[in-house]
Amino acid sequence: MELFWLEHKKLWRKKIVKICVLLCFVYCVIFGSILSFQWFGFGSSDDYTSAFGNNFDGYTVIKDSQEYALSFGGELTDETLQQIVSDYQQMEADGMEEELEKTDWQIVNSWLGTLYPELRDTSNYKTMISYVDPDKLTGFYERRQQVLDEFLEVSGQVGAEKEFLHQIERKVEKPFHYEWVEGWSTLLGSMVADLGVVMALFLGIVLSSLFAGEWHDNTSTLVLTTRNGWGKIALAKILTGLAFTVELFALLAVSSVISQLFFMGTAGWDMPIQNIKLIAVAPMNMLQAEIYEYAFVLLGAIGFAGIVMFISAAVKNNVLTLLLSLAVVYGPMMIAEYLPYEMQKALDLIPLVGSSTDIFRTNTFRILGKLIWSPYLLITIPVLIGILCMPFAIKSWSRRMKA
Repeated sequence: MELFWLEHKKLWRKKIVKICVLLCFVYCVIFGSILSFQWFGFGSSDDYTSAFGNNFDGYTVIKDSQEYALSFGGELTDETLQQIVSDYQQMEADGMEEELEKTDWQIVNSWLGTLYPELRDTSNYKTMISYVDPDKLTGFYERRQQVLDEFLEVSGQVGAEKEFLHQIERKVEKPFHYEWVEGWSTLLGSMVADLGVVMALFLGIVLSSLFAGEWHDNTSTLVLTTRNGWGKIALAKILTGLAFTVELFALLAVSSVISQLFFMGTAGWDMPIQNIKLIAVAPMNMLQAEIYEYAFVLLGAIGFAGIVMFISAAVKNNVLTLLLSLAVVYGPMMIAEYLPYEMQKALDLIPLVGSSTDIFRTNTFRILGKLIWSPYLLITIPVLIGILCMPFAIKSWSRRMKA
């Protein structure tokens, strides 16, 4: 334990580590959460040419939006949808531009486009919510089921796979609970979902020198002269890398959640994620989805840390270690769209390459003849990959030290 604390302090004393943590915090928490809520994400519109032209009043807009959504009764029914659309059209007709910003018009418009495509007027430049006849918005849940079935058919998910997904979807409670959705959509769709991609960059920079740095700093020859030997030191380095990963995640996650609670409170936590994407099959509410997404980031980050430490132990050069580590995450992301679909799904199992937003999709894996919903594998396989890399990191470093 003493050796671990020495390695841990040694890592945190590095100026590059402090800079990386600061930059990561500024990007993910200050810009990605606080300023996004208060300014360019939810601030009232001033200059429509840029999100940065919004007013600095996001807190007020969010609270007004939440209060407005509560006026529709809490349950999403045909009558609720008709009332929302009718109310929007009335405010638009009255020229109440500022009032329109507190509505869920983007979410509702996506519902209309998904469930009522026959009502779309291609000659009308306005969004559907502005011109559809509210009285024609009936059969919400029946249409949703039909759209889901059609989507599965088009995706080639038929037979046993279709039935498997329907079994999951039947657990979704109906009618849906409705409150202000846009905030949760942004939170789950980008704020939390993008956290892992950003962490990968800074974890790569910090952890790439964990083992390789001993060669760069010309301290490798001193390791064998200590009473601890390479084995205990290697284990201490592995534990240090894991500790740093968890500490960085905790700093970002706790800060982001505090920001979220300040701006959004807990309103809408029990809404189903189907309010964001109608054809989602996961029986999750917003809070459960957020917990899953944070778990995805943490476990993926641990898995990625294991890979980086293995590369660092196997390669003597810091820069090469960093490039190879970043290539593990960003390489598959760049080439995925050019690969067959099954290969894309396989690449998603690499730590931090997949997306926590798979809970909104209908992806499955077939392993040994058994169907498995993709989100289960996306939080287990990446961390297992990282754990498997750790003993190889110790062995690889020991061979180099002995050589």
